[in-house]
Amino acid sequence: MDKNQCFELGYIERSHGLDGSVLAVFDVDQPSRYRKIDAIFLEKSGQLIPYLIKGIKPTSGNRMVLRLDGINDDTQAQSLKGSTLFLPESALPLLKSGQFYYHELVGASVEDKNLGKLGVISSIYEYPQQTIIGMDWQGSEVLIPMHDAIIQKFDRQGKKVKTELPEGLLDVYLQSSEPETK
Repeated sequence: MDKNQCFELGYIERSHGLDGSVLAVFDVDQPSRYRKIDAIFLEKSGQLIPYLIKGIKPTSGNRMVLRLDGINDDTQAQSLKGSTLFLPESALPLLKSGQFYYHELVGASVEDKNLGKLGVISSIYEYPQQTIIGMDWQGSEVLIPMHDAIIQKFDRQGKKVKTELPEGLLDVYLQSSEPETK
C-alpha cells in the first residue's frame, strides 16, 4: 500500500498486558467510527506493514486496545510502540456536501476573495482551542484560523481553498520583528 493513498489514523502508545495487545491512540474526530475495522497498516522503517486485527476494544477517550494477528507477546507488542497507524483513504466515512477532511487541504492553493491567489497550505495544526492552517506565503508561514467565516469553500478537484481573510491578518506577517526607534 502506498502511503499517499492512506490517511494517518493514530499511533501505538504502548503495549497493553502480556498477551501482545497494544494501546492505540486514534487521532480522529470520532474514534468510534473505526471500531469495526479488520485490518490496519503500521509504519515501520518507512514501510507500511499490514496487520489483521483480531480484536479491538475501546478504553477511554480516543484510545483502543488492539489485538493484532502475529503479535502474541509483550516483547513483540513493545516493538510496535510509537508506530504510526494508517488506513486506506477508501476507509474514510463519506462526508456531506461541503465537508472535507483536514488532510485533504495540505498542498491546496489558497485564493482569497479580496486578495487573490496567496500561497499553498503546508500543514494543519490541531489545538484544543482551535484548528489552524499553516500556509506558505512570501517565504513565511502564515497561520489562518479554521473558521467557517474564513474558510468558505474547498474545491477538491482543483485543490483550491477559497477564503475571506480578516482585514490585517497578512499585515501581521509583513511587519519587521525589529522594534521601532523614535
